[in-house]
Amino acid sequence: MSDKSVYEEATPVALTEQHDASAAMPGGETFCGVAAAVAVLGDAWTLLLVRDLADAPRRFTALQASTGISPRVLTDRLHKMMREGLVTRQIYPEIPPHVEYALTAKGHDAVSVITSLRDYGEKWLRSNSTMAGERHTPST
Repeated sequence: MSDKSVYEEATPVALTEQHDASAAMPGGETFCGVAAAVAVLGDAWTLLLVRDLADAPRRFTALQASTGISPRVLTDRLHKMMREGLVTRQIYPEIPPHVEYALTAKGHDAVSVITSLRDYGEKWLRSNSTMAGERHTPST
């Protein structure tokens, strides 16, 4: 089979996948900024990681300790955030290895979303149990 026939056979599938993807786009067929942002930031763990990286780069263990997230889920979320351009990973040539995660400019722009969520939560969702100092984290 020639390369040309492979391309011709693959093209209709690719077009069908593109059509299916736009039909299933959150917010409808036209671009919706809210739906697009939710697709990137809508996961509770992602929001907490943006919160924790807002002020300074942090190490994996510090992120795990501050959120209570499992190592596997934390790894998955950090990789997703790197693919989305929200986070960078800096490896320092030390023994033992020293790796830090930091927000990119795109990630820092999401901090205002976190601030708004914090303000809303403090105003409308604070209960007596959280006032007593209990820390609540999302389920995986």
